[in-house]
Amino acid sequence: MSEIKFIGGYPEYMRKLINIVNRTRIKRKNYDPPAMSKEERKEVLNLHPDYAHGGKRKISIGQNKGDMGPNEVVDLLEAYPLIEEREIDLSQIDYDVDILIIGGGLAGTTAAIWANDQGVPSDKILLTNKLRHGDSNSMMAEGGTQAADRPNDSPLIHFLDAMGGGHFANKPDVVKGLVEDAPLIMHWLLELGAIIDREENGDFTEKWGGGTCRKRMHACRDYTGLEELRVIRDEFRNRKIFCLEYYPAIELLIDGEGRAAGAVLWNCETGDYKIVRAKATILATGGFGRLHIRGFPTTNHYGATCDGVVLAYRAGAKLRDVDTVQYHPTGSAYPQQIIGLLLTEKLRSMGAQPVNKDGEAFVFPLEPRDVEASAFIRECYVREKGVTTPTGMRGIWLDTPLIEIKNGEGTIDNAFPGMRRMFNRVDIDIRKDPVLVFPTLHYQNGGVETDPEGKTDVQGLFVAGEVSGGVHGKNRLMGNSTLDCMVYGRRSGIYAAKYAKTVKGRGKLSLEHMKKYVNMLKKAGIKPERRAPILLPEYRGKAILARMIDIF
Repeated sequence: MSEIKFIGGYPEYMRKLINIVNRTRIKRKNYDPPAMSKEERKEVLNLHPDYAHGGKRKISIGQNKGDMGPNEVVDLLEAYPLIEEREIDLSQIDYDVDILIIGGGLAGTTAAIWANDQGVPSDKILLTNKLRHGDSNSMMAEGGTQAADRPNDSPLIHFLDAMGGGHFANKPDVVKGLVEDAPLIMHWLLELGAIIDREENGDFTEKWGGGTCRKRMHACRDYTGLEELRVIRDEFRNRKIFCLEYYPAIELLIDGEGRAAGAVLWNCETGDYKIVRAKATILATGGFGRLHIRGFPTTNHYGATCDGVVLAYRAGAKLRDVDTVQYHPTGSAYPQQIIGLLLTEKLRSMGAQPVNKDGEAFVFPLEPRDVEASAFIRECYVREKGVTTPTGMRGIWLDTPLIEIKNGEGTIDNAFPGMRRMFNRVDIDIRKDPVLVFPTLHYQNGGVETDPEGKTDVQGLFVAGEVSGGVHGKNRLMGNSTLDCMVYGRRSGIYAAKYAKTVKGRGKLSLEHMKKYVNMLKKAGIKPERRAPILLPEYRGKAILARMIDIF
């Protein structure tokens, strides 16, 4: 086999295809294909991985029995617990608090602050995280946070965008809470000291997001989640709220009256168990990207393994919309070492254009994410106009040099320092060359069903952030995830605090729900071969994920 020659980070044959993109760029700079009609969107969505044959099955036990879910998620719902009741001494309580928060990203950390604001003392709130405090998808969020705070915009218009983006499967009352609290959240971030992009006159810099009819995306360059969590975590620490690191929850606890009453924690490093008794419990465990649904690479952090959904379901909470998965259109498809990493939608909102191997702009750059991702798949696998990498992966070009043509020299360095850094490390200059992209597993659209107060149908159990279901319906719009974390982190913190003040008696802690669940598994004929939650993904011995995808 002859040695591959590289020119500026790309093999020679890909460099020839880039020359085609370069030649067509000036013709395309003032032209984007029009947005699709409703009928066109419906047609292209047939290619979305959610609809491809063989990826889902019905849940066979529990309160959502008969509902469809990805095989990888149903595997965990139809798995046995990590512990046996005899292993755990529930009479030995290690932490006795008013509020237990499971998860230390934007949602959980926000919940702690607002619960404290309701009068719950700092030493009566316990936040526990699987890894370090802040190790989460929140820290990796790039593009922005939506908030309708301009004269030509309103929460009502934001509501309509979010409902339409979710194919009207969202819970309207939960979306109403999301959009109405958005301006308040932006003001709160400023009070905490967050650095949000502004115009010279002091107004917020606001950009388009896919599927929106107004510019309402607030950002801190392409480090938005990092900046938001920076100031929120600082506030958390200044208040001296207690935090446990490397202690994931492996089972919820229920009291004699069927109320959520804390959790069993397990130390990742020592293997020790801790028993936490709490008047109210908030699940903020994030998503499931590290399940690699259908073999896709992911943008998600290492601990995103669907833990909260599993624990809540075993405790009796109902799920919603777990059959839908968000694949971000622009995951990196080349080179190998950054496969699946996120290229923020903000690149497209500032002019980067999806282009096929013939240099053609083939889709409106800001369709809703499921539609945009499906169009990329169609271009690669139906029209055969994608670019194949040396490892066999397919992708389309994202023409990033257009950003500076449209906005002026220096725009990329100013607005996208994270993107510049990521590609500089692999010898690619996104100011001069396009980058190859393909959809990557990004977000858990559904989860544990919530109401506008963050409550579930298990008394005393609240949810916030990506683990919840109902906010985004069948598809989430850009910028509504970080907003969801902060709005429902705030709401769950407030209402969990109010609920905790009403809890007078403390029933006996129990794992009875776990025993009942095991009996359901046995009755359904499910063998004890799988255990959940899995806590961390296992990669040893697996095929390289970038060598997918054969479902098309």
